[in-house]
Amino acid sequence: MNTEKLIDCERTRLLKITKFRLPHQFMMIGMVVTVISIVMMFVRASVMDGDTQWLKLLLQKTLLVGMLLMSVSKDKIEDEMTMSLRAQSYAVAFIVGVVYALVMPYVEFGVSNVVNSGGEVYKDLGDFQVLLFMLMIQLMFYHTLKRYR
Repeated sequence: MNTEKLIDCERTRLLKITKFRLPHQFMMIGMVVTVISIVMMFVRASVMDGDTQWLKLLLQKTLLVGMLLMSVSKDKIEDEMTMSLRAQSYAVAFIVGVVYALVMPYVEFGVSNVVNSGGEVYKDLGDFQVLLFMLMIQLMFYHTLKRYR
């Protein structure tokens, strides 16, 4: 009896976490944060001079937060089908993201050695690049699957 209560409690907590969604209004907030971050990245790159590394890091983090808000916000009509499509898009984004993280450093290494005759060093992908790629894939696949349902 005690183990059944424990299992039910764990199941309830797990379902609460997996079904977590922000209200639909956060989709627009996420879009605004994402667009402002992208515009500010272009402004920083073209207009600002000097040491703006801190601003670059701040804009990268706000871009990720904006895309995450878009990813976890509800649709206007949230039903079992949209929840299933969202889960499928997360699965695809995870798989493609892992393959991207494993393959892309070797592609960059090979291309840089072909383009530059000097021996380029192998460099690993950063966390921002992998997370941005995975969020873009998730959003793209979710909206594509939603369109074709």
